[in-house]
Amino acid sequence: MGLFLLDYGAGNVQSLANSLDKLGHRFTWISSAEDFNTATSLVFPGVGAFGHAIEGLTSRGLLEPLREYIRSGKPYYGICIGMQVLFQCSAESDVKGLGIIPGPITRFDDADKAVPHIGWNTADLFDADASNSSEGTDRPEHYYFVHSFRATYDPIAYPDAASWAHTTTQYGQEVFMASVRKGNVFGTQFHPEKSGDAGLKLLDAWLSQPESQRAVAPPTPRQVRLPQRAGGLTKRIIACMDVRANDQGDLVVTKGDQYDVRDNSATATAETAGAVRNLGKPVSLAARYYESGADELCLLNITSFRHSPLQDQPMLAVVRAAAGCVFVPLTIGGGIKDSVDPDGTKRSALEVAGAYFRAGADKVSIGSEAVYAVEKLRARGGSGDGTSAIETIARAYGRQAVVVSIDPRRVYVDPETYEGPYAAELVRGRADGPAHERGRAWWYQCTVSGGREARPLSVLQLAQGVETLGAGEILLNSIDRDGTGLGFDLDLVRLVKDNVRVPVVASSGAGGKEHFVEVFGATKVEAALAAGIFHREEVSIQEVKEEMKAKGIATRI
Repeated sequence: MGLFLLDYGAGNVQSLANSLDKLGHRFTWISSAEDFNTATSLVFPGVGAFGHAIEGLTSRGLLEPLREYIRSGKPYYGICIGMQVLFQCSAESDVKGLGIIPGPITRFDDADKAVPHIGWNTADLFDADASNSSEGTDRPEHYYFVHSFRATYDPIAYPDAASWAHTTTQYGQEVFMASVRKGNVFGTQFHPEKSGDAGLKLLDAWLSQPESQRAVAPPTPRQVRLPQRAGGLTKRIIACMDVRANDQGDLVVTKGDQYDVRDNSATATAETAGAVRNLGKPVSLAARYYESGADELCLLNITSFRHSPLQDQPMLAVVRAAAGCVFVPLTIGGGIKDSVDPDGTKRSALEVAGAYFRAGADKVSIGSEAVYAVEKLRARGGSGDGTSAIETIARAYGRQAVVVSIDPRRVYVDPETYEGPYAAELVRGRADGPAHERGRAWWYQCTVSGGREARPLSVLQLAQGVETLGAGEILLNSIDRDGTGLGFDLDLVRLVKDNVRVPVVASSGAGGKEHFVEVFGATKVEAALAAGIFHREEVSIQEVKEEMKAKGIATRI
């Protein structure tokens, strides 16, 4: 008897297990249909696509036992897909849901905003009880959301479904259910296990209640809600760690200038000259950034074992250890592709991604393989064949789990005579801009292999191509700005952000807190990433966020 966790076979359910361990709540995994009879409380930390979740439950013989468990009146907490499967159906898939809540799951409208909805947003209308972690404070708590589909809060069109709404969140002009609560059922669209202290507090509040109290929650009174504010979604600050083995074989966090990670600077000592820069251990740095308020963390495996990633046990161990001490989203990149092990065993990108998700990653980042996939897409006339890493991973885990990292480089051309294929994408240096840009024009060419090889593809062709294939987010680097400290390439960021409908993370070039304020003020980008200035402690994440708040930019403090 006791608390059980349900894993349908995909997604990062380990994060919730880590959170429960930290909070001191003991649990058992559901391993068979019979376990539902033993469970007295159940948490379903669903991560991924609606159809894949239902099919996974069905294939394991768990769907009907889950339905019967919920109808038995015993406490149930569903997270993300674990909440969405309670509804009748989803626009994400043709399969039917559990039908506990009489309403549909529909897709966000991307006409006025990026989809997926990724980031930290507020959850309004919490009751004044133990689950309201923002009660009595002077600011609302923020929770982490990552989804393309939502349960619309509409008391007129869906009055029966609306009676389940416990809290609501606004994204753009759309109001949706952030959580549902009635009787024995509680569910959150956001991820408490990835929502830092606020999420841990909410989890602990629910689990600390007597089971009898968890099973009798009354419905929250319905309210006719109209969009009443711009929304509580904040701009995200992401700390990135490039991880590789140094010359002694230890995994370290490193950083280079224009992607060269070996220290050939004038300040190098006899011991460090020519060696891989060692800026710290990945797990300890991850813990430091979590404590200092990073909204997300990114671990990029830049060289080590990338050709056989499933045999890279040190990197998988790093992911597990980091996921055990940080409770914000974790993106893993490096080697997410179809590969062949040294013994000839073929490994699919989906299998590699699955291993990282089970180790504790929430999203995977794809680089060079995305370039090759878009080249193939364009050769096919603009349609994918379903085999690329982006397509296979998005189909199983949802597009929100797939980040594409883009590494463009400027190609300067004659501004008066250029009539090449990228004329529509040309950026022209401003008269008041840096001296070396005045009177010049350039387009952005995409590269692979860490910027070492140029490809006949522009940054817009790549960005729009990966969006077509199913990427949910773009990490936009700049080879020209990397390591310079001159600030983000605003022309590049604007060019991409204004031409895609998925969230974009600005990267490369940050030299101070003012550069974050600048990129958020001058572009519509959703997040900004930095590495070296955080590693070297030239500026702290807290200082960046305080500056953003002072300048009126929404951020999670």
